[in-house]
Amino acid sequence: MTSPLRVVVVGAGAMGRAWIRTVADDPDVDLVGVADLDPAAAESAAEGRVPTGTDGVALALSTGADALINVTVPAAHHPVTTAALFAGLPVLGEKPVAETVAQALSLVAAAELTGELFMVSQSRRYNAHLWALREQARVLGRPGLLTTEFFRAPRFGGFRDTMDHPLLLDMAIHPFDTARFVLGAEPVSVYCEEHNPPWSWYAGDAAATATFEMTGGVRYVYTGSWCSPGLETSWNGTWRLSAEHGSATWNGDDPPVMETTSTLTAAGPTDPGHEIAGSLRAFTHALRTGVPPMGEVHENVLSLTMVEAAVQSSSTGARVLIDDVLERAHATAVAAETRDDVRELLQSWGSVREALKTS
Repeated sequence: MTSPLRVVVVGAGAMGRAWIRTVADDPDVDLVGVADLDPAAAESAAEGRVPTGTDGVALALSTGADALINVTVPAAHHPVTTAALFAGLPVLGEKPVAETVAQALSLVAAAELTGELFMVSQSRRYNAHLWALREQARVLGRPGLLTTEFFRAPRFGGFRDTMDHPLLLDMAIHPFDTARFVLGAEPVSVYCEEHNPPWSWYAGDAAATATFEMTGGVRYVYTGSWCSPGLETSWNGTWRLSAEHGSATWNGDDPPVMETTSTLTAAGPTDPGHEIAGSLRAFTHALRTGVPPMGEVHENVLSLTMVEAAVQSSSTGARVLIDDVLERAHATAVAAETRDDVRELLQSWGSVREALKTS
C-alpha cells in the first residue's frame, strides 16, 4: 500500500481553509503543517492538529513533507514556489501561476532546473460536464467559433472593489483556460474592450468583451460582467460551440447538449474529480507515476498570457499578438531575475513559445 502524500498548506485564508478541508477528505494525502504570515491565522486553520509557522518551506522541511500546496496571494506565488522548488519540494499552486507572465516564465525555468513538479490548480477543468463538452467538440469536427457569456453580480468587498481590471484579472482566466482545453488550440491574438457600467460598485472596469484568434483560425469570444444582477449565469458561464458537423451548448451546470450530423460517437462519461479535489488527485497521481498532469507549469502559462494580452489590448485599444506578450515577458524576466542559474536558462531560450507545451 502506498503511503499518503504528506503536504504543507501555505496560506490560511478562505481558500487555504478550503484546501485544508479537501486534504482532510482525501485518503491519499496527509496534512502535516499550515503556514501563514499571520501566526494566529495559521493556528486557527490548523485547529491544533498539525504544526504551524510563518515560513511554508521551512515548515515543510522540518515536518518531512513530500510537497507544498501554495495558496498564498498572487503576489507571493513566485517567491514561495521558487523557494519550494529549489528546496526539493514539488508544488501544487493556486491559479494564477504567478502575478505576471514574466514571473511565470521564471517559474518554468525553476521547474526545469530543479526537476521538481510544479502544477497549477486550474480547478474548473475538473468538471465531468466540461469533459463531456470537450468530447462533443471532438465529435463535431473542425471548430469555427466558441463563445462564453458570464454575467454575475457578486459583492465580495475587499481588494476586488479597487482593482483596475477586476473581471479580467480575477475571473477571466477560468474561461480562457477552459477555451484552450475544449478546443485543444492555443491563442494567437486578442482584441479586447472593457468598460464599467454606471451602476458598478467596482473602481475598475467590471465588464469586458474579448475576441481571440486561436490556432487553426478558430475564434473564441468572451463576454462578461461582474456587476450584472438578474438572470445570472452559472459560475462557469454559458457556452456555445459552432463546428463543422453541428453545435454544442453548455449552461455551466448541467450536461452539455449536442446536435450533429457526424457519425462519430462520443465516448462515455469521464470522472476527472471535482474542482480542487480533482486538482489534488491529479497532483498526487502525477507524483506517483511521473506522468505530467494538466496544469503543469509549461502547459499553464498561456492561460495567464491570454489574460495579460487582453488587459494590454483594452489599455491600448489595439489587437495584441500573444507572441509579442511572451517576448516582452521574456525580456522582463531576464532583466528581473535574481538567481544566476535561472537567468542563464532564460537567456538560452531561442524562442519563448517553443519552451511552452500545448494543452
